[in-house]
Amino acid sequence: MTLQKKLEKLYKSFLLLDCDVFHFTRGDTRAPYVVWSEAGEESSFHADDRKQEQQLTGFVDFYTLTEFDPIVDDIQEILNSEEIGWALSTVLYEEETNLIHYQWRWWTCG
Repeated sequence: MTLQKKLEKLYKSFLLLDCDVFHFTRGDTRAPYVVWSEAGEESSFHADDRKQEQQLTGFVDFYTLTEFDPIVDDIQEILNSEEIGWALSTVLYEEETNLIHYQWRWWTCG
């Protein structure tokens, strides 16, 4: 699968969430919302002097005003259903905005 097809597939899955979804930067919106991005290549597999597999890595950031927001579980379900490896990196309360900020690191599995 090409790089763009992997990213498009992930993006289409995020669009199923019950909130606004942005790639790289937040648009003009109110919480809750998701900002996701690819960060680069995690690892790769080479054979016959060519790249055969490219593993991508990136981040998903979710911002909400709601404690115990069910969208958190929805995001993790999407990552599981897309066969994407992931780890919940941080959960922070941002005093300046009063938002709860979740961040996941993800990586493609082939």
